[in-house]
Amino acid sequence: MLEGAYRIGLGLIVAMGLMAFATTIRAPNGYGRYLNKFEGTIAARPGWLIFEAPQWMAFALTFWFTARAININAATLLLFGLWQAHYLYRGLVMPFLMRIGSKRLPIATIWFGLPFNALNGFVNGYAVGHAEHLASASWLGDPRFIAGLAIAGVGWVINVHSDNLLFRLRKPGETGYRVPYGGMFRFVSSANYLGEIMLWIGWAMMTWTAAGLIFALFTIANLGPRALSHHKWYRATFADYPPERRALIPFIL
Repeated sequence: MLEGAYRIGLGLIVAMGLMAFATTIRAPNGYGRYLNKFEGTIAARPGWLIFEAPQWMAFALTFWFTARAININAATLLLFGLWQAHYLYRGLVMPFLMRIGSKRLPIATIWFGLPFNALNGFVNGYAVGHAEHLASASWLGDPRFIAGLAIAGVGWVINVHSDNLLFRLRKPGETGYRVPYGGMFRFVSSANYLGEIMLWIGWAMMTWTAAGLIFALFTIANLGPRALSHHKWYRATFADYPPERRALIPFIL
């Protein structure tokens, strides 16, 4: 039964990814600088906590309650720890580092995000707990795991460093936007998105599962168009915006 639910979950995530790309390529999701003041909203900090919680909860519950005994080993426990660390950071730490003041998050964004995040946590937790090639700790020495870990590690550092550069742009109490500098912002407008995409490409390689690959593709489909919108917005808003920057991929896009 769980195998069937896993396959259905993968199909639903593919459908959500196509829908996310189709909508965000036309107009960015209405949070942050694109917030529609006429939408129903919730305070940003509790909103992000609610939004991210299903990822770590669903992954943990699925892994610990359904994983095959042989799949609980050094390789899968490392993967479990990496997933949990990222989403606990995103849900419990990052909202309190952000200088968001009275900023709001659309309720519609949360309602769309909750089923996706729950499904994504489930399918990735199930994949890690059942994949045949992850049944041995020797996977830690596989070139795909090693390369994926390197890409994910670099991506995570870029993501967190870029987030913190953005957080420090505002003084306490400020809510406006400024041009970010430093780190990978020297090359792209959405360095934080570049880091997150790299993180999940690395995860897909580390796990070598359909769930990991589909999540990486979903991340690209969701964040890629938003990065292009950010780039266009920066250029339209700031006359002195660095002309050499690209939107998402250094020197290319």
